[in-house]
Amino acid sequence: LTVATPPKLLAKKNTTVTAKIGVQLRNGFHVNSNTPADDYLLPLRLTWTAAPLELKGVAYPRPKMEKYDFSEKPLSVFSGDFEVTTTFQVPASAAPGMQVISGKLRYQACTHKECFPPKTVEVKLPVDVVN
Repeated sequence: LTVATPPKLLAKKNTTVTAKIGVQLRNGFHVNSNTPADDYLLPLRLTWTAAPLELKGVAYPRPKMEKYDFSEKPLSVFSGDFEVTTTFQVPASAAPGMQVISGKLRYQACTHKECFPPKTVEVKLPVDVVN
């Protein structure tokens, strides 16, 4: 799994802004969606240390239901290229200027035959807070 470097986010005070994080998986690989079909499956999860912005929500794409040999029922997965969108509120108290917000994308990559140990990828989002 590869996370594209997100473009700089221009964040005006007292507004809501969105950041799109591009994710790419190599051919033949998938990750469980944010809403996996079974409790024991690890969901894809993007979390943020959002200061100076306030996290409003994270939106994931619509998952695909795929059938694999190792599971009796279809699984809710992401594959190929997709985006995870985060909405932030820019408070009036946010300090102006360039800052970097840190995020973590946790996932477990699998093929149609095996799953690999879970991993966490750092995401760095450059944010320019303006009045």
